[in-house]
Amino acid sequence: MMSLEQLASDMRQCTRCGLAEGRNKLVFGVGNPQAKLMMIGEGPGKDEDEQGIPFVGRAGQLLDRILAAIYLTREDVYIANIVKCRPPNNRVPSRTEAVACLPYLYRQIELVNPGIIVLLGSTALQNLISSEARITKMRGQWLESRSGIKIMPTYHPAAVLRDPTKRRPVWEDFQMIQEEYQRLLP
Repeated sequence: MMSLEQLASDMRQCTRCGLAEGRNKLVFGVGNPQAKLMMIGEGPGKDEDEQGIPFVGRAGQLLDRILAAIYLTREDVYIANIVKCRPPNNRVPSRTEAVACLPYLYRQIELVNPGIIVLLGSTALQNLISSEARITKMRGQWLESRSGIKIMPTYHPAAVLRDPTKRRPVWEDFQMIQEEYQRLLP
């Protein structure tokens, strides 16, 4: 059976879309490979592209604080993105770019096998649930995958940094996530 390390190694050769041409480092994913909680964001920014690690910039620092507020760390969860290479000028990845990367993300989900997935922002929601989905309407509501994984869409930490009125809704979402996470523990 393929491991996350083997999948990451295979992906370093990926040229399925034009984003590969501009990448510094592949930003595969990070965290506990047996995590019960997986977080999925949009794609790497400048800091992530330089370090090869998702969520290390300002939004990542906020995500770390959010996790700490529910008594978790990066080592407890698994963090990935829709696309693994930085879109130019931090633009939203195109649907074509996302579709090129989704098989890898699906494989990551399969290998980690989380009980909960948190979709951080519109890009994750629209690429994994429905292109018509709106984060403002769906955040804070539990969804479920065909395989039984609980899914919670919430605002991306970068959106919270831009608009502090999103702090309370995100806090409410993460309280529900914490409650569900506790149910998964032995």
